[in-house]
Amino acid sequence: MQLTHFTDLGLRVLMYLTHTASPTPVTISEIAERYAVSRHHLVKVVHFMGQQGWIITTRGKGGGLALAHAPTHYRLGQVIRTLEHSKDLIDCADPPCSLRTNCQLKGILNTALDAFFTALDRHTLADAVASPTGEAIVMLHQLRSPPRS
Repeated sequence: MQLTHFTDLGLRVLMYLTHTASPTPVTISEIAERYAVSRHHLVKVVHFMGQQGWIITTRGKGGGLALAHAPTHYRLGQVIRTLEHSKDLIDCADPPCSLRTNCQLKGILNTALDAFFTALDRHTLADAVASPTGEAIVMLHQLRSPPRS
């Protein structure tokens, strides 16, 4: 199974926002620059995560992004399940499979997918940014340009 680019960006945003020591707000442009990714794609991801209540977005001068909850609140399985719009790994109806009524594969794959998410739900965002990842995120934040006067 391969996670989508949307999910990858969503996880990166959440991880980046765990570091809150900076006096200036984190912006989408800043995150796009630090991760060398498309700002346009990040806008879509951030909008979706705001709708989920995972992040707080403030518009205008002095606005930015912040986590809505402590990093321990975010269960990775649930986050990934939501970002992936998780569904079955295969769709036996499209295109129609002639084995569909007598096949065990779909059930086996669904059991494996459930196990995947159950394993991820044992971990939180806080686990994902434990050392040495947390230190790497701090270093990314330190690349920030000084505020303009």
